[in-house]
Amino acid sequence: MKPAALWPEHLLPAHHVPPPWPGRNVRLDGTVTYVRDTPATARGAEPALYVHGLGGSSQNWTDLAGLLADRLDGEAIDLPGFGRSEPGRRYTVPSFADRVVRWIEHSDRGPVHLFGNSLGGAVCVRVAALRPDLVRTLTLISPALPFLDFRRSLQGRMLPLLAIPRGERLAAWRLAQVAPEVMAEQVMEACIADLTRISEQRRQEAIEEIRIRYEAAHYAAAYVRTFRGLVSSFLRSYLPGSGSLWRLAARVRVPTLVVGGRQDRLVDVRVAPQAARVIPDSRLLSLDGVGHVAQLEVPRTVARAVLALLAEASPDGSPPGGERPDAQARALITETGESGRRRDMAG
Repeated sequence: MKPAALWPEHLLPAHHVPPPWPGRNVRLDGTVTYVRDTPATARGAEPALYVHGLGGSSQNWTDLAGLLADRLDGEAIDLPGFGRSEPGRRYTVPSFADRVVRWIEHSDRGPVHLFGNSLGGAVCVRVAALRPDLVRTLTLISPALPFLDFRRSLQGRMLPLLAIPRGERLAAWRLAQVAPEVMAEQVMEACIADLTRISEQRRQEAIEEIRIRYEAAHYAAAYVRTFRGLVSSFLRSYLPGSGSLWRLAARVRVPTLVVGGRQDRLVDVRVAPQAARVIPDSRLLSLDGVGHVAQLEVPRTVARAVLALLAEASPDGSPPGGERPDAQARALITETGESGRRRDMAG
């Protein structure tokens, strides 16, 4: 593990707030998967696939995918039961990973530069470990890899819901009691450390996303069952067997960037540094004052780290279709204050 490098800021596109990228419904194995496309803006771009977190959607990648469009030809999928995708039969990390694998195979774009946030990070770790032929590089943003102290997550308050029979009904009732505007604000407060970084356009889009959830009869069940599946995967990771997410992380061999916000309120802040220690060819970007969705909160910083990763992974030292920066122009973000705090992270 080493500290992440940052691509020079002046080589990024000018700042702007793009609208959500256009999407399409694709029937895959009998159900509809919704996919958003961020077309490449330069020749020589390589394929990328973005995978959102629990309760999120493909729209979470709007800014980052746009910033990387002159290097990467992006697709972002809605996992089964989330966003605009139809519900699935199972809501576990392995089942979501199978859907990602099937999508890469179906689209015939692999190997891809694979991105995952939160739950999507856990899913992408499994894909990269079991199907390295489909992955060029891996970027994990606040990956939901196992930890045992749920006091370190706001999601810990949901644990009693998992013990209630048909807990999804209670979740659906709760959703119905809260206005979309209020729910969107609550979600952003949980995920983002500094709300002043979020534009009014993104706030309005978040409210619209909440309205879509309200209209989807399956959403509450998908959320609760996915959370139950994620917690189960955490517990299994500390038992013998090949399904441990930490043991799978140790099998990842592609160049990897791990991004963690030190003000993450949903995933234990010790997870990202531990993931970078476990994954052999990894770089760590630890960000002060940033929460759970760095690609939304500080997309330009994340884009700079991704471009540096692409440069390191490229045979000639430059990202796909891009120029090679002066080595002295590369800034380093170093890991601080994390050593020794590994009590329940070892896998």
